[in-house]
Amino acid sequence: MWQIWLILAGIFIIFEMIIPTDFLVFWLGVAAGLTSVCSIFIDNITIQIGIFCILSALLTLCTKRFIKKFTKSMENVHTNAYSVIGKKGLVISDIDPISGEGQVKVDNEVWSAKTQGDTVIPKDSIITVTAIEGVKAVVTIEKKSEINV
Repeated sequence: MWQIWLILAGIFIIFEMIIPTDFLVFWLGVAAGLTSVCSIFIDNITIQIGIFCILSALLTLCTKRFIKKFTKSMENVHTNAYSVIGKKGLVISDIDPISGEGQVKVDNEVWSAKTQGDTVIPKDSIITVTAIEGVKAVVTIEKKSEINV
């Protein structure tokens, strides 16, 4: 019976390498490997399954906090590109939402830009960056009364 547990351990570990699951399936593989060692001395399948379940639960629960320290979520990764949000800039090429073309200059950096609405923003207009979507800055035009040129 130990061969079956060893094959299961290999399957779990290979599955973890193919589809990363934050080490959940990896610990099932380790538990199956340890159960294969126990199955050499214990012939009762019910006890073997119990050992596998207990080891799986213990390994998963005891190492969860440790693993979270080393795995980073991509949702929390911010680059300095987000620093332009809320800043004012100058339109250097008409922003046309239909063609998806347009450029702005913010803090001496040139960005491809788009608008949230369907209005065309002409060249030399003052804008405010409201968001970053991919490689484009989402902008809104400043009201005439707010422009201090």
